[in-house]
Amino acid sequence: MIHQKQMLHHFKFSTTVYVFFCFTLIITIITTQAATDLSFIQSYCPNTNTFSSNTTYQTNLNKLLSILSSNSTNKNGFYYTTVGANNPVNTVYGAFLCRGDRTQKECKDCVSAASNQIPQKCPKAKESVIWLAECMIRYSNVSFFNVAAEVPVLALMNTGTVMEQNRFMQLLADTMNAAAVEAVNGGGDKKFGTKVANFSSFQTLYTLAQCTPDLSNSGCEKCLKIATNYIPSCCSGKQGARVLIPSCNIRYELYPFYHELNVPAPDEPRPNPQGKKSRNSVVLIVAIVAPIVIILLLTLFVCWIISKMKRIKFNSVPQESVEISRVEFLQFDFDTIATATNNFSGDNKLGEGGFGEVYKGMLFNGQEIAVKRLSRSSGQGIEEFKNEVVLVAKLQHRNLVRILGFCLDGEEKMLIYEFMPNKSLDYFLFGVCIKIHFLIF
Repeated sequence: MIHQKQMLHHFKFSTTVYVFFCFTLIITIITTQAATDLSFIQSYCPNTNTFSSNTTYQTNLNKLLSILSSNSTNKNGFYYTTVGANNPVNTVYGAFLCRGDRTQKECKDCVSAASNQIPQKCPKAKESVIWLAECMIRYSNVSFFNVAAEVPVLALMNTGTVMEQNRFMQLLADTMNAAAVEAVNGGGDKKFGTKVANFSSFQTLYTLAQCTPDLSNSGCEKCLKIATNYIPSCCSGKQGARVLIPSCNIRYELYPFYHELNVPAPDEPRPNPQGKKSRNSVVLIVAIVAPIVIILLLTLFVCWIISKMKRIKFNSVPQESVEISRVEFLQFDFDTIATATNNFSGDNKLGEGGFGEVYKGMLFNGQEIAVKRLSRSSGQGIEEFKNEVVLVAKLQHRNLVRILGFCLDGEEKMLIYEFMPNKSLDYFLFGVCIKIHFLIF
């Protein structure tokens, strides 16, 4: 009875105030530029050829990394150089590659971070590669410029799986091949391509393909073919994955993981100055109008959600059975989450609020997660809980902490999010929105 009175009290808040609050948050999220993702992804350090400390090779390597960092504002996000060319034994060849949608500042931040990390990940190897989320650094004692590397081939994948896997894999193959073709033939001086396709009414597939710009078209095509052919064997049916090769890389996700406005346009015939001015005007108009349209659509969506939730609460008419069935693929089993959090150990506890406790965990593949374990006294039913998962999944945004799934086991109800160690602005904004959703339910 007390719980019902609390629910009714929450619904007395003005819809206008609620919409205005969310509208303000949406504007803040869209207009705030996301910080560069400097997280470590993978490294490759073959120890077949090593060097000793305080040698000429190490001196040349340190100089090479410094030069790469200094040139990290190169306009196409790629730079190649050589140090010690007068002494073949101690010559070091190196290059960096930033993701094609990164700005010069974002590229510089990522390359600087990678330059600092690669000596720690590969302290003695004469040949090494390191991948951060948005850039790569590679060096070797053998020249690799204009050469399409075929090894190593490294894959990382999202642990979640999709429904209708055969249809998804066919759509993924077609979309990824289209992105690869764009990178080879239409990626300009960045050799970078992206493609988007609709998988379901609320799921969109985003794909990306990129080669190092020093490769020829045939070299780029060869490298990307190796990467795309590797997906069925490593990542079949997975919600997202990336394949890394020193000369190219591909990635796909069911959320927008790159800046679509920063993606270079495919190559076109060179226009006259008047045509260039006209095209720039169109781009400027699109850049201004697109965020406004997105804001209006999201505001209308929030109003629709509020109206729908009121009908559910006061009319008691079940309407979400179809939506719930579409998120079953997000479900984790209890044993997986218990293992990831060391059986909800106190050492893994991040905090506690009015709706439950939050734990840090690590999945079997090494991905860090944050688990919100709802209090059993919260009064939230299973159907309401699943409806909330649907709502949060639909509101995925690159500046919001990403929900990975949920867990339902008896009276246990948990939300599993991507762990954000630095607690950035988007983390706190998302925390506010999550609390609002729990107040509604």
